Amino acid sequence: MISGSIVALVTPMHDDGSVDWQALSRLVEWHVEQGTDGIVAVGTTGESATLAMDEHKMVIKACVDQAAGRLKVIAGTGANSTAEAIELTATAHDVGADACLLVTPYYNKPTQEGLFQHFTAIANAVDIPQILYNVPGRTGCDMSNDTVVRLAEHPNIIAIKDATGDVPRGKALIDAVGGKLDVLSGDDGTAMELMLQGGKGNISVTANIAPAGMKAVCDAAMAGDRAAAEAANAPLLELHKVLFIESNPIPVKWAMYAMGLMENGIRLPLTVLSEACQPTVRSALDRAGLLDA
Repeated sequence: MISGSIVALVTPMHDDGSVDWQALSRLVEWHVEQGTDGIVAVGTTGESATLAMDEHKMVIKACVDQAAGRLKVIAGTGANSTAEAIELTATAHDVGADACLLVTPYYNKPTQEGLFQHFTAIANAVDIPQILYNVPGRTGCDMSNDTVVRLAEHPNIIAIKDATGDVPRGKALIDAVGGKLDVLSGDDGTAMELMLQGGKGNISVTANIAPAGMKAVCDAAMAGDRAAAEAANAPLLELHKVLFIESNPIPVKWAMYAMGLMENGIRLPLTVLSEACQPTVRSALDRAGLLDA
């Protein structure tokens, strides 16, 4: 099963925007050492929107090869073209990914029936565990709980990443699917509470810079230990907020640069974190004890 602390991994880049393959390998290795349960390669945080198709496939393969079975690798293979999503998902299957993460189609705003048919077509086409991903604030497309319940009947659809930040809605979905698929949080600020309500893990931006801390939160919350989960989450609360001071992954990539984990590369139309916001992020890193990490 895919559960626990799962990092929505950035795609490290050189200052010219080219992929830094050596840094990517180092980051995967670091997450193995820190106890991260899984990584999402080339999701939203991995700048899937601006990686070319060939690069997208190469990053997935590089993560699978470096992980070498020591943690789960979930390939971000969603698209607003069903055919493109099937192509990426087939590649993930072929290179040995453990599962795929499929975001709701963005911009073209399908109906609920369109969403059902889109995800069903992908699940029928490629025999690999698949995780739905609902993040309406980013895509302009909101998949209803009823549609998720319908999709839960497909054997290849095993989970959903719920990034709505709406814990009561997430709890209602957990109850509605009746164990037919797992509900994972995709919102760091509310992840602890959703896991205490029965969520099976968190696909996290914060885990890029505080993997051990996020692992502790997930382990405690999934065990139902509220006191331990709150204690582990307390040092991360400010990070959960400041990492979205500008559009993700702008702040987290700059934070990783400040920590010495990679160069300061990002691709247009995203830009390097503004000078006005840099002191805020640096202060949060310092208070979390991460600048000496």
